This record gives sequence, structure tokens and C-alpha cells, in this order.
Amino acid sequence: MQERTTELVDGLRHSVPYINAHHGKTFVILLTGAVLKSNNYSSIISDIGLLYSLGIKLVIVNGARNQIDESLKKYHIVPKYHKNTRITDAVTLDIIKQVTGSLQLNITASLSMSLNNTPLQGAHISVVSGNFVIAQPLGVDDGVDYCHTGKIRRINNEAIAEQLDRGSIVLLGPVGVSVTGESFNLASEDVAAEVAIRLKADKLISFCAEQGVLDEEGRVITDLYPVDADNYVNQKEQQGKHLSSEARFLRAASKACRSGVRRSHLVSYLIDGSILQELFSRDGIGTQVAMEHSEKVRSATINDIGGILELIRPLEEQGVLVKRSREQLEMEIDKFTIIERDNMTIGCAALYPYPEEKMGEMACVAIHPDYRSSSRGNVLIEKLTEKATQLGLEKIFVLTTRSIHWFREKGFNPAEVDDLPIKKKQLYNYQRNSKILMLDII
Repeated sequence: MQERTTELVDGLRHSVPYINAHHGKTFVILLTGAVLKSNNYSSIISDIGLLYSLGIKLVIVNGARNQIDESLKKYHIVPKYHKNTRITDAVTLDIIKQVTGSLQLNITASLSMSLNNTPLQGAHISVVSGNFVIAQPLGVDDGVDYCHTGKIRRINNEAIAEQLDRGSIVLLGPVGVSVTGESFNLASEDVAAEVAIRLKADKLISFCAEQGVLDEEGRVITDLYPVDADNYVNQKEQQGKHLSSEARFLRAASKACRSGVRRSHLVSYLIDGSILQELFSRDGIGTQVAMEHSEKVRSATINDIGGILELIRPLEEQGVLVKRSREQLEMEIDKFTIIERDNMTIGCAALYPYPEEKMGEMACVAIHPDYRSSSRGNVLIEKLTEKATQLGLEKIFVLTTRSIHWFREKGFNPAEVDDLPIKKKQLYNYQRNSKILMLDII
């Protein structure tokens, strides 16, 4: 019982900063056809209801690719594509309008349920749909007429924003209307990205079967720059593969990111609560596309002292690190390098140069307990080695009582007190009896 209580408290403590940060922000969520078919769909709707209850403004864009293909198959119609884009003739358009209209009604009904023991209980969510997306024909390419396949001409973002400010969820589908009264089939990923851009949304979110984008070894790639997302999609196209919803979303997310949407997220629709884990925890659970990664390695400033102290105090109390006062940290802050993740300091280290002997001391190396099994320590060593090289230093040394083997694994070799710079040798604490390890950096 105690363990369960602790997990609840820790979870709340970690999520509260994100709850505060997300309140009043605008998220655009793409529900692909695969999501709408999944067994986890009702849980995802409940999680969306929870986001709404936390004061987040929501635009939901639904896809229908799976359902459209199923309906075409029933009518024995073979889908036609050109350059990974569906060709929409008049018959196909009628089927698409039927399918998407039915899906939108179902989604509206799901969001309108006031179920006990769910975030939707008593929510009374207002769901608004309308002609917010103005489309135009895609036209002819390489002699191929896309017919009723279209592209976005304009987004009535002011009308959408007005509905969001009234407390409604705006629901958009993959069919847009034109100024001439025609309907056009649109890519739901393009609709989601364009709406996010026009609204200056804080996040663009979608789902896939995997936990996110996977590398060749099947591990989740947590962060992608737009260029990485583009390369991923281009590689799929060069392989002659039909683009998945995941790849289409990555292309749209790359565009959104370059156009001012800070972060786009791709999470699994098979993992219960994946969207909550992604949005309300430091590490998330899926893949995000952003112009800058959520984790930064940088020189510390005076504003980082609180975070550094929070990180090193437990190690000082254990005797792992020598105690430093706040005043001492303020005077030496220019020596520190930190790893910051979502405005939290998760790693730090300091470099004290001894230029006369062309040596530098690496000190106060600390990694947050949640990240000690990762490579953050290596990152700090690489960064400080780079700094030492720029200062013309040739060796780095450390004094440690507990991390001897860790530094040995990083290439540090045992040294003696006499090997230290003169000033450091005079300050050596024989009572503490720290082991001395040294690394050649030239």
C-alpha cells in the first residue's frame, strides 16, 4: 500500500509542472483511421476528455484511410494512386463523403458521452464541426488528373479560434469544401498540420501502431529534427513503399515544426494512456519532432544554481561530493556545464583549469538518479574535454572516492598526488583520501 501511495505522489509531482504548462494551450490531435478502428479507441477518447478538463484547447482532425479502403473494397473498386496520393473520381468521392460523415458523427457521439468513472463524466463537451477548411483541386500532374483530390487553399483559423475560446472542441475531417461549392478529398495529415500552423498551436499529435519511430534495432527514437523526419520519409519513398500514416505525419510534422509549431508528437494507439505519458512526463513515451531537442547541454548561468544545488545536495550528504555553498557556486558558476531537460537540470559537471600546467580538474559530476543508466555522463565528459581543448589544456584529472571504476571505464588512469598541479596539490585533503585519476586529451 505504501509503495502504491509513493508512486501516486511521485506521479503527481512530476506531472503538475506539465499540467500548469499546458493549461490554456492549443493542441491539434490527429486520429487516423487506424486509431478509430483500434480496441483502445475508447480509452483515447477518455484521455482526450481529460486533456479538455485540464483547460487545453483541442482541435481533433480525423483520418479515414482505412475505412475508405474497406468501403471501396465492398463496392469492388480498386483504389488508384499517383505519387502516393489517392486519385478521387466522382464515385470514390461519394463513398468518402459517406464514410467521413459517419465517422464524424461517431466521434462526436463518443465525446458527448458522460460516462461514470471516466474523465468524460459530467464533462458536457461541445463538439463543433463546419466549413473551416477551404479546399481547391490538386489538378493534373504528369498527365494524371487527381479529379476530386484536393489541397488546402485556406483555413478559417479565426472562426476555429473563436470556437476554442468558447470552450468547444473543434472536429475536422479529411474533406474540404471549395468556394465554388465542390467537395475535395484531403490528406488528414495535411489538414492537421495546416490547422496547427494557422492557429499557432503548441502541439501537433498523432498515433501509430509502434511506440513511435523506431531505429534499425527496434528502439524508439525519442527526438527528431525536421531534417531527420524528412530523411526518414524520403528513404521510404526511395524504397518504393506506399507511405504509411506514420510517414505522412512525419512529413506534415516537419512542415509544422519549421512553421512555428514547437513540438509534434507520435505515440502508439495500442499503449493505454500513451498520450498522457507523452505529455505529462519528462521523458515521454514516443517520438517528438522539434527544432530543438528537449534535452540541452550548455554552460550554466546564475539562474541554474537552484537546479544544480537540488542535484548535488543528496550526493554531498552521502559524502560522494565535497560540499559547496550557494555563495561558492555563484562565484564558480562559469565553470559549470549542465544537461537540461524540459527546464530541469538532470546533469552537471565543472571544469577548473590550471593553465600553467596545462591541466584541468573535472569536479562536481552529478547525474539525476532517473538518468544514471544512460550515457549522460559520457556527454558531460565529452563537453568538458572539448572545453579543455579550447583552453589549451592537455590533461583532465578527477578526485573521487566512490566512482573510481566508472572513470576508469571512461579512459582515466590512476595518478599520484605529485602529478597534480601545484595549487591543487597544496589543497589535497589527505583525510578524505580521494583517488586521483587522469585522462590525456591530446
